[in-house]
Amino acid sequence: MASTTSGDILPSGGRIFVTIPDVFFIPEFVFGGLVWILVASTRVEPANPLGWVMFVSVFCFVFTTLWFFIFLCGANQSSVWPLLDTVYHFVAIVFYLSAAVDLAFITITNASVLPIIASFDLLKIYRLEIAAVVMSYVATLLYFLHAIFSAMRWKRS
Repeated sequence: MASTTSGDILPSGGRIFVTIPDVFFIPEFVFGGLVWILVASTRVEPANPLGWVMFVSVFCFVFTTLWFFIFLCGANQSSVWPLLDTVYHFVAIVFYLSAAVDLAFITITNASVLPIIASFDLLKIYRLEIAAVVMSYVATLLYFLHAIFSAMRWKRS
């Protein structure tokens, strides 16, 4: 009689490119990296909330990369990995949602100053901040979808 193990549940190697929720790894890289690049290309002012946004984007980018390579190499075959996958992605949701809200607040605050000091540089920075806000919410959505499907996979295991 065959038993179901986590090896049957968690893919490894090239199968992660075609299985849900692991197919979300690449879009998480792209949109998380875009948040990192867009925020880094603006003036980090005020430093505290935007520092949090930079921390979250770099932290999630590095850990998602690590997570991706663990899955790619097949080191995820222990029975604890479905739970760890779910927990990590829920932590990433909380981090990214808080960073996205902070970034949106700073962008709205900077918009109130824009009509007073109308310069091309400030308008460019404002547009970069808007793009970063959109990308951070898209990254939050991707991590949310990954977490939901990971939780469903964990419950199956």
